[in-house]
Amino acid sequence: MGSGKLKVADFHCDVLSKLQASPDIDFTKDSRLDVTLERLLAGGVELQIFAIFLSAQREKVSFERILGQIESFRAQVATPGGLQWLRWKEETTEMADGPTGWGMLSLEGVDGLEGNLFYAQLCFELGVRFMGLTWNYANWAADGVLEPRNGGFTEQGRRLIEWCNRSGMLLDVSHLAPAGFWELAERNTRPFIASHSNAAAICGHPRNLSDEQIRALVAMDGRIGLTFVPWFVRDGGGAKAEDVLRHIEHVCSLGGSRQIMFGSDFDGIDAWVEGLEHPGKYAEFAELLLAHYPEEDVRGWLHGNALTFLATNLPSKSSHP
Repeated sequence: MGSGKLKVADFHCDVLSKLQASPDIDFTKDSRLDVTLERLLAGGVELQIFAIFLSAQREKVSFERILGQIESFRAQVATPGGLQWLRWKEETTEMADGPTGWGMLSLEGVDGLEGNLFYAQLCFELGVRFMGLTWNYANWAADGVLEPRNGGFTEQGRRLIEWCNRSGMLLDVSHLAPAGFWELAERNTRPFIASHSNAAAICGHPRNLSDEQIRALVAMDGRIGLTFVPWFVRDGGGAKAEDVLRHIEHVCSLGGSRQIMFGSDFDGIDAWVEGLEHPGKYAEFAELLLAHYPEEDVRGWLHGNALTFLATNLPSKSSHP
């Protein structure tokens, strides 16, 4: 990762849907991507989470399309000379020792599972480790944050929660309607994350978290991936890197310093926070943070808090022979 450079873990990008749409894209350095291997290395990103994204609002969803994005990750990202594939708790100790970057798979919205828990099991066996339950709208499992009725989980969705708790699949509440957030907080047996959400008290977008939700994530020792979507950072957009600090300070004021991480949403946006246009900018962002906060806190936000969560909550390979 380079000497003197602070390590980074980024919990959300949308590269895979671009690779699926345009198989000729070169993940190493293609200008059509925000996140490339070159930029990850330049920014000190030790771990990047790659979301598998498809939504019934945008396209015909199917399990086949999920498999296609897993294959894009296997064929173009987790390759010899590329990123190593993080799947198990035991591998988190290897991350600290090696110079190479790592990648991990998440599912952004369960629409493509088609209500079938066998498909969920296949995703787990194929290396998916985080499951975001919805995108912005309703699906077979639950309501998304922009669904006007603000419903919780369906019966199928509740069975999915039970399966996740048994299997070791971790859950992500970014995009989940508030009613679903609180139902999951009651039903889930392990802490969950919001992979790419900010503080609603600082920017009022409905995708951001209320103070009550932030306090709940802190209490369960979940994680909050502060995101670089301009209209989630600053009301009206037009955000600069310095504006992210207001969200950091607000979460810290609610006791959440040890729960903060980052989930950029690179490649899922078509406008960028000034100074945070791609992962190569993380090195400059680290310098900005160090100018305002103690190094121990900055290391936690950039990398340590995320790694601690994974080392604690990822499934163990020994229990999945």
